[in-house]
Amino acid sequence: MRIEEHPVLTFQRGEKVKFYFDGKEIEGYEGEPIAAALHAAGVRILRHSHKKNRPRGFYCAIGNCSSCLMVVDGTPNVRVCVEKLKAGMRVETQQGRGELIAKD
Repeated sequence: MRIEEHPVLTFQRGEKVKFYFDGKEIEGYEGEPIAAALHAAGVRILRHSHKKNRPRGFYCAIGNCSSCLMVVDGTPNVRVCVEKLKAGMRVETQQGRGELIAKD
């Protein structure tokens, strides 16, 4: 689920690292946006809207919308489309305006 070659853009991939999404271990490349690593791992829903609980996915990719707000290493409201991935990060789904989703 990654673009490996592109006719115009070049990719410099960082080292392959492990991080955690809602407690599940996932691999990505250091320095890539967290949202890109999640997308490559098959995660399409990043959060749900506050009022109507509608799913939100990877949308603007430049940090302008709120579709990708997540909790990263305990900090809520992080825009994962522009936050760079680091080894061992803990990324959590966020409900509405910064509340964590209760885990079963």
